Amino acid sequence: MNDAERLADIVKKIGIPSAQRHLFLCPGPDCCSPELGQEAWEHLKKRLAEMNLPFLRTKAGCFKICMQGPILLVYPDGIWYSRVTPEKIDRIIEEHLIGGKPVVEWIFAEHPF
Repeated sequence: MNDAERLADIVKKIGIPSAQRHLFLCPGPDCCSPELGQEAWEHLKKRLAEMNLPFLRTKAGCFKICMQGPILLVYPDGIWYSRVTPEKIDRIIEEHLIGGKPVVEWIFAEHPF
Protein backbone atom coordinates (compact mmCIF):
# COMPACT_ATOMS: atom_id res chain seq x y z
CA MET A 1 0.00 0.00 0.00
CA ASN A 2 1.43 3.40 -0.96
CA ASP A 3 1.26 6.63 1.05
CA ALA A 4 -1.79 7.97 -0.80
CA GLU A 5 -3.72 4.76 -0.11
CA ARG A 6 -2.70 4.74 3.55
CA LEU A 7 -3.74 8.37 3.90
CA ALA A 8 -7.11 7.66 2.27
CA ASP A 9 -7.63 4.79 4.73
CA ILE A 10 -6.86 7.04 7.70
CA VAL A 11 -9.23 9.74 6.43
CA LYS A 12 -12.02 7.17 6.18
CA LYS A 13 -11.18 5.50 9.51
CA ILE A 14 -11.33 8.72 11.56
CA GLY A 15 -14.53 9.83 9.85
CA ILE A 16 -13.52 12.98 7.98
CA PRO A 17 -15.99 12.39 5.09
CA SER A 18 -18.99 12.17 7.43
CA ALA A 19 -17.93 14.64 10.15
CA GLN A 20 -20.47 17.34 10.95
CA ARG A 21 -18.36 19.28 13.46
CA HIS A 22 -14.85 19.34 14.84
CA LEU A 23 -14.31 19.84 18.58
CA PHE A 24 -11.03 21.29 19.81
CA LEU A 25 -10.25 21.08 23.52
CA CYS A 26 -7.39 22.86 25.28
CA PRO A 27 -6.68 20.76 28.39
CA GLY A 28 -4.22 23.20 29.95
CA PRO A 29 -1.86 23.42 31.77
CA ASP A 30 -1.92 27.23 31.61
CA CYS A 31 -5.71 27.69 31.59
CA CYS A 32 -6.45 24.95 34.16
CA SER A 33 -4.77 22.15 36.05
CA PRO A 34 -3.52 19.26 33.91
CA GLU A 35 -5.74 16.91 35.93
CA LEU A 36 -8.88 18.93 35.17
CA GLY A 37 -7.93 19.18 31.51
CA GLN A 38 -7.23 15.46 31.19
CA GLU A 39 -10.51 14.59 32.90
CA ALA A 40 -12.43 16.76 30.39
CA TRP A 41 -10.51 15.28 27.44
CA GLU A 42 -11.09 11.68 28.51
CA HIS A 43 -14.79 12.35 29.07
CA LEU A 44 -15.18 14.02 25.68
CA LYS A 45 -13.50 11.06 23.93
CA LYS A 46 -15.60 8.54 25.85
CA ARG A 47 -18.95 10.24 25.28
CA LEU A 48 -18.40 10.81 21.55
CA ALA A 49 -17.40 7.16 21.12
CA GLU A 50 -20.31 5.86 23.21
CA MET A 51 -22.82 7.92 21.28
CA ASN A 52 -21.21 7.18 17.90
CA LEU A 53 -21.61 10.80 16.87
CA PRO A 54 -20.20 12.14 13.56
CA PHE A 55 -17.85 14.63 15.20
CA LEU A 56 -14.07 14.87 15.10
CA ARG A 57 -12.13 15.79 18.22
CA THR A 58 -8.65 17.20 18.66
CA LYS A 59 -6.66 18.01 21.76
CA ALA A 60 -5.38 21.54 21.14
CA GLY A 61 -1.98 22.58 22.45
CA CYS A 62 -3.00 26.08 23.49
CA PHE A 63 -5.52 28.69 22.37
CA LYS A 64 -3.48 31.44 24.10
CA ILE A 65 -6.41 32.27 26.37
CA CYS A 66 -4.68 30.80 29.43
CA MET A 67 -7.54 31.22 31.88
CA GLN A 68 -10.93 29.68 32.70
CA GLY A 69 -10.08 26.35 31.08
CA PRO A 70 -10.47 23.77 29.89
CA ILE A 71 -11.57 25.58 26.74
CA LEU A 72 -13.73 23.90 24.08
CA LEU A 73 -14.13 25.26 20.54
CA VAL A 74 -16.91 23.89 18.34
CA TYR A 75 -16.00 24.25 14.66
CA PRO A 76 -17.37 25.49 12.26
CA ASP A 77 -19.91 27.08 14.61
CA GLY A 78 -17.20 29.21 16.19
CA ILE A 79 -18.61 28.70 19.69
CA TRP A 80 -16.05 28.92 22.50
CA TYR A 81 -16.89 27.40 25.90
CA SER A 82 -14.94 28.00 29.12
CA ARG A 83 -14.48 25.96 32.30
CA VAL A 84 -15.55 22.78 30.56
CA THR A 85 -16.21 19.84 32.90
CA PRO A 86 -17.57 16.35 32.19
CA GLU A 87 -21.03 17.55 33.23
CA LYS A 88 -20.82 20.55 30.92
CA ILE A 89 -19.58 18.34 28.08
CA ASP A 90 -22.67 16.15 28.42
CA ARG A 91 -24.96 19.17 28.24
CA ILE A 92 -23.02 20.69 25.30
CA ILE A 93 -23.33 17.40 23.42
CA GLU A 94 -27.07 17.10 24.07
CA GLU A 95 -28.13 20.72 23.60
CA HIS A 96 -25.60 22.16 21.15
CA LEU A 97 -24.22 19.31 19.08
CA ILE A 98 -27.37 17.19 18.89
CA GLY A 99 -30.07 19.79 19.60
CA GLY A 100 -28.54 22.64 17.65
CA LYS A 101 -28.82 25.21 20.46
CA PRO A 102 -25.54 26.40 22.03
CA VAL A 103 -25.42 26.57 25.83
CA VAL A 104 -25.39 30.36 26.02
CA GLU A 105 -24.36 30.75 29.67
CA TRP A 106 -20.99 29.05 29.08
CA ILE A 107 -20.05 30.84 25.83
CA PHE A 108 -17.30 33.43 26.17
CA ALA A 109 -16.71 34.07 22.45
CA GLU A 110 -18.51 33.43 19.20
CA HIS A 111 -17.29 33.75 15.64
CA PRO A 112 -18.72 31.33 13.04
CA PHE A 113 -16.25 30.19 10.42
